[in-house]
Amino acid sequence: MSTSVNRRTVLAGGAGAAIGLALPGSADAGGHHPTPVSFTLNATTLDGGEQVTSVTLDTGRLGPIDPAGLTPGTFSVHARATSPIPIAPGDQIFSEYDLDRAVTAARLDRHGNIVLELSHAEGQPGGGTLGYILSRGRNVRLDLVYTITQNAPIARRHGSPLTIARFVQGRLANPEVDAFSHHVSGSGLKYRLYSPDHPPRHGRRPLIVWLHGAGEGASLPDDYYDNETTLRANRGALGFATPEAQRIFSGAYVVAPQSTSYWMEDGPRFAPLIREIVQDLVRRGRVDPARIYVVGCSNGGYMSLEMTVAYPDLFAASVPICGVVQPLDGEGPPLITDAELTGIHTPTWLVTSRDDDTVPPETNTIHAHDLIPGALLTLYDHVVWNGYQFPGHWSWIYVARNDPSRNGTHVWQWMARRRR
Repeated sequence: MSTSVNRRTVLAGGAGAAIGLALPGSADAGGHHPTPVSFTLNATTLDGGEQVTSVTLDTGRLGPIDPAGLTPGTFSVHARATSPIPIAPGDQIFSEYDLDRAVTAARLDRHGNIVLELSHAEGQPGGGTLGYILSRGRNVRLDLVYTITQNAPIARRHGSPLTIARFVQGRLANPEVDAFSHHVSGSGLKYRLYSPDHPPRHGRRPLIVWLHGAGEGASLPDDYYDNETTLRANRGALGFATPEAQRIFSGAYVVAPQSTSYWMEDGPRFAPLIREIVQDLVRRGRVDPARIYVVGCSNGGYMSLEMTVAYPDLFAASVPICGVVQPLDGEGPPLITDAELTGIHTPTWLVTSRDDDTVPPETNTIHAHDLIPGALLTLYDHVVWNGYQFPGHWSWIYVARNDPSRNGTHVWQWMARRRR
């Protein structure tokens, strides 16, 4: 027997709280468990975007389950993902799906809950949590409906085998994303903030400002402004919250503001809104004003350059990734003028790939490198990680993995050594 519940319906209606309070009860004479069993969707942000990688069934209260009786065929998992906002006729949204997810393993976790591992990989369809709306050029968080079907009774160490009568979908859990708290600035700009585990009793920590690409801003005029896609579309901000990065930076705050549209629309207007967030964190006594770093990709690569133009004494280092300098349609004045590039004195390390067909390297990153005094440049031929080739525009993957290096010094270490 199976059931499906929309994630938003569960959360809005308070069903999740009711599920959490439900007692398991006893199985009837036929071995059927009468009360619902909730389940969690476990997600991981891969380099190509977030995917649901496993499902955890809340079975820890059903009595000791015999793990030897669990097989990939004990349960089936069906997934349906749809847009949270209407799609206009003739428009397209990529990554919606309605399919069976392959269960690759079934196991017990340390709490006695059943974990169903799901097939997933870079570029594999059917597990993503985001959809890309073509006309908007934006990612949105898909409405996920997962249906669990039990195909065989669960063997228990004591008592008769058990069949669960009903499954109820709970929350989407991604520990890396969930480690970032939600905030809204005084001017209304939403942002996510990672705080180091053990802030010092005395002294302040560095701050890394991550500026997202065009696809992670708000989707207007739909009024869709989620403060989510900045962490789920790629590992840009998440990379700086990993144990490796935190060790290199001796514990750093990571802030990821979300544009109300996209940075290139009006960078000079957005710049003071980003600075407001930074200044607020400094004012609270959390951040060392001498160790503030700005990193951005694509649209955010442009914005990181714009920030060092607008505030030449704010940042200790800047890492613009495949940043836009010239209008992509070839019309109109440059977004960052040659005079502005020449005037940047913030230490700058630019990154791009030669096969970037979205933001041409020669007229953007390479051009900026030639003009910014003392700037460093890492120029890749392709974007390949763990044997998988991504689109050439996605060179932010390398920075999120601390791959760019110069004379044995990698980009994170280079940043961490800079002081204003």
